[in-house]
Amino acid sequence: MPTLQPFEVRPGEHAAYLNALRSALDGTGPALIPFTGQPPILPTYAESDLPAHLALVVGTSGSTGVPKRAMLTTDALIASADATHDRLGGPGQWLLPMPAQYIAGTQVLIRSLRAGTTPVAVEHDFDDAARQLTGEHRYTALVPTQLTRLLETSPAALRSFDAILLGGAAASPKLLERAAEKGVTVVRTYGMSETAGGAVYDGRPLHGTTVGLDADGQIEITGPTVAHGYLGDPERTATAFRLGAQRTFRTGDLGSIDADGRLRVEGRVDDLINTGGVKVAPRVVEEAVERIPHIDEVVALGLPDDEWGQAVSVAIRTSKDWHWPALRDLLRDDLPPYALPRRFLHVDTMPVLGSGKPDRAALAARPGWETVPTSSTTDR
Repeated sequence: MPTLQPFEVRPGEHAAYLNALRSALDGTGPALIPFTGQPPILPTYAESDLPAHLALVVGTSGSTGVPKRAMLTTDALIASADATHDRLGGPGQWLLPMPAQYIAGTQVLIRSLRAGTTPVAVEHDFDDAARQLTGEHRYTALVPTQLTRLLETSPAALRSFDAILLGGAAASPKLLERAAEKGVTVVRTYGMSETAGGAVYDGRPLHGTTVGLDADGQIEITGPTVAHGYLGDPERTATAFRLGAQRTFRTGDLGSIDADGRLRVEGRVDDLINTGGVKVAPRVVEEAVERIPHIDEVVALGLPDDEWGQAVSVAIRTSKDWHWPALRDLLRDDLPPYALPRRFLHVDTMPVLGSGKPDRAALAARPGWETVPTSSTTDR
């Protein structure tokens, strides 16, 4: 019967976590609950409820902010690591540029164990860390905010990688175009703690994984990398998972699948903006704004509105001093009237969560939002 042990992942000491993961995966050590800072407060659970060969319990708050802890077995973690190497063209040496306690960082270490290579962590300087890699194949994983900054400061270092996994948040087409122009090989990933990290690369599921949509257009992922539910939380496990010989996770994301079987992720169900009874996907708004010149980064969200319930709002990082009504008018050919942003906020840096996702709650709480007057009853 597996046992669980909280494990503190200290910055700059990933080697200790690497060794603990090795023991967890081969069964000579306990399953791990990685954390940094204060030890986690765990829900009540029975050891008899833990799945066989449990190796990792990793925290995920999703969009609700309520902690959940996905239970991942050795088989699930190894299936993810091996399928990643298979998709990328073979095992290699990995650079760790993010906190190791998150699933993306943990998987960098597990892939290194499977490849038999020594990972290198970014301590202070990305370029210096990249130069320490000696493997025939060189890989790393980034979130869009990191890639945006490194394209400015470290394009040569980025080009030295055979592939850069990009996940944690949606990447704008403009960012991907900039990376391609600089000769940087980016592989877009989609996944979460409940799927042992990325399960879909460039819109296509990894080996052994299948992707579908439920009746409401919510993305479902089935395959060997799916977790065995949430620790000590049978109710949310029953809502989000179908467990059995085949495990399926209901992601809470909306999406579509094109004729070639390629998945397009359209945003969180919980992030939908309900304006006057019409639901607007933030990603649709973000993509329209991102196509405008001089826009570097954008996050769309719904802010409370007395008339419409919520107003479509966008926080923008831009190098141009915009007149917001003029920017709004530029969007009329790409967005229906009800999806046109009504509130705007200029930011110098976009706040993100530890996982790399935009921190919409932090943006909503910021002062300085400006409202653009509208004359049409269809403009929200």
